[in-house]
Amino acid sequence: MKDLKTIFFFLRLPVAVSLSGHGLVRIPKLAAFSNWMVTTMEKSVLPASLTLTFGYILPFLELLIGLALLIGFKVKYSIFAGLALMTLLILGSCSIENWNAIEAQLIHAAYLSGLLWYQLRYCNEEVKA
Repeated sequence: MKDLKTIFFFLRLPVAVSLSGHGLVRIPKLAAFSNWMVTTMEKSVLPASLTLTFGYILPFLELLIGLALLIGFKVKYSIFAGLALMTLLILGSCSIENWNAIEAQLIHAAYLSGLLWYQLRYCNEEVKA
């Protein structure tokens, strides 16, 4: 059983570092990041006020979800949160036809889906959240 926990930790590690890293580098420049998002999303149907608010919240969500995955806190729910976040990001990227960003977001979503499958298939109650 310990091997499954170790394997599951190392499987979570890349996406956990990716998400928390995104949040960590954006938080110190939060206003600039949020304003960049508004500028990037100008051609979107989404209101600028919604984009600005999301821009201020996004780095914290990324950081929290990434850290939760890293430490193994409520893993199943953290994966669901990550998938929901990727869905929102994909929606925003679709609205401005940023297909390159969607590619990266879909990779994150696929990875998270694989983690969920692995957890449900192989991990015991101690690893499940």
